[in-house]
Amino acid sequence: MTALGWLQIALYFVVLLGLAKPLGTYMASVYEGRQGLHVRLGGRLERAIYRLAGVDPDSDMKWTTYAVAMLAFNAAGATVVYVLQRVQGWLPLNPQAFGAVSPDSAFNTAASFATNTNWQGYGGESTMSYLTQMLGLTVQNFVSAATGMAVLVALIRGFARRQAAGVGNFWVDLVRSTLYILLPLSILLAVALVSQGVVQTFDAYPSAELVLPSLTFERPKSGPDGAPMTDTSGKPIIEKATTSEKAIAVGPAASQIAIKQLGTNGGGFFNVNSAHPFENPTPLSNFLEMLAILLIPAALCYTFGRMVGDTRQGWALLAAMTLVLAVLLAFAYVTETEPNPLLAQAGVDTTASANALGANLEGKEVRLGIPNSVLWAAATTAASNGSVNAMHGSLMPLSGLVPMWLMQLGEVIFGGVGSGLYGMIMFVIITVFIAGLMIGRTPEYLGKKIGAFEIKMASIAVLIPPLLVLGGTAIAVLVDAGKSGVANPGAQGFSEILYAFSSASNNNGSAFAGLSANTPFYNTALGIAMLFARYWLAVPVLALAGALAAAKTVPAGAGTLPTHTPLFVTVLIGTVITVGALTFVPALALGPVAEHLQLFAAK
Repeated sequence: MTALGWLQIALYFVVLLGLAKPLGTYMASVYEGRQGLHVRLGGRLERAIYRLAGVDPDSDMKWTTYAVAMLAFNAAGATVVYVLQRVQGWLPLNPQAFGAVSPDSAFNTAASFATNTNWQGYGGESTMSYLTQMLGLTVQNFVSAATGMAVLVALIRGFARRQAAGVGNFWVDLVRSTLYILLPLSILLAVALVSQGVVQTFDAYPSAELVLPSLTFERPKSGPDGAPMTDTSGKPIIEKATTSEKAIAVGPAASQIAIKQLGTNGGGFFNVNSAHPFENPTPLSNFLEMLAILLIPAALCYTFGRMVGDTRQGWALLAAMTLVLAVLLAFAYVTETEPNPLLAQAGVDTTASANALGANLEGKEVRLGIPNSVLWAAATTAASNGSVNAMHGSLMPLSGLVPMWLMQLGEVIFGGVGSGLYGMIMFVIITVFIAGLMIGRTPEYLGKKIGAFEIKMASIAVLIPPLLVLGGTAIAVLVDAGKSGVANPGAQGFSEILYAFSSASNNNGSAFAGLSANTPFYNTALGIAMLFARYWLAVPVLALAGALAAAKTVPAGAGTLPTHTPLFVTVLIGTVITVGALTFVPALALGPVAEHLQLFAAK
């Protein structure tokens, strides 16, 4: 640990929280349909989109209609992404002549990008054409993020409206989220990233001659369809190859990186994601990309407060998220700078100082160091972003536990754009229900009674992700197809599987290195987990929005629990942590905790 490291972390939080109010205010004006500069600049385009799509922007949808529109749109998007991958070999903007993606990998990627997960079992620069990256993946980066924001806005209207039949118009919320929020922010960030050296080109990959006359290396063998070949046990078949030159991967990266960060998508243009110098070349680009991960989720808390007429409610939710993240981040930073006993036994100086970063640099970029690597790991898993600038599987065991547990909490500590906040509101409903029982009063939140139906919908949203994580992990460690993908035996191998299903089942997308996930088993299992985790939560949220919008307002009384106080923030944090602890501590004990004890037993 160093003072400079703590200063960088503190600066990040100061800038993030400082931007939450102005951006949150702007987003509230967008969703409430207020006139402003954004309407004067983009109003004609917005109306043209409605005319072309045959949408009546003034129609108000019931929650069922809203849900059907959301599901149909997302299904269409996933289908387009799947087809693009299967036929990209015959389409333009493919200078490397990449062939069709295998069916199971194409399904996994289509499910991943449609659900805002952006899990990648493939190498982007060696698998996807420029057209597939832009028309398929980048478009989904926009609309999958806008879908999460639309569902959140529908829920907010449920609290703000009184005895109303509708929760808004999905198509209007989708268009406004994309046109007035995601697109302008992405343009600004893309320009800033290009100024820092992030590549943006349609040229073919240039080649560079190696210093050595030839280089022999090993690589996974690919079949005629371009998919990795495996043996009878499911392990990749390795072949030797020789080369005298190296292709330098480039492409239209900056435009995709901007929206992958702002939309909490996380799918990298390059295989090593934001650890790649063409994707994240400078300290400033690193800071901007990290800031973009949590920017919209943080600002949406203030948007929530503005739209329900009490900004204190938004600040309370933002405070709960920030406190949990800050504590877990501090724990991860401390444990990551703790000397590795195996390196110490080998005589390596593992002490961090102002002139030395310390020895725990495996899987990290030296130019970024430990503080920025740990900060990114915590931010990307607090949000359902999943991008990385260091390999999470190389973190110390307890440091790796932090990003894993942040996902397992349900992606409610900031979470994905829209989805994180509506997930946290589900915990709020459970919290006020428990508090109401404790004081003998009917639970209320923002003037709405919380009854049996509301608790059922909130319970579904809270319980589905753990069921998918633990169920998927259990199946994977029992069947040969799941175990064969593990390169590291023991606790680390279990952690890799647990992390993969935690990531997919909470729509995150990051991974522990070492798990060969681009196989039919993992592509299918993780793809199904992503779909269930997204839509089995979104639909109950919309059902809750419809019930709340139709409900009467309950006047606040002497027995009403204030939900904006430090006491309530503490109880809310306790509820989130308790659910996460009771659900996942046994599994974590078999993975990162056991690995930590094994590592330090040799000390």
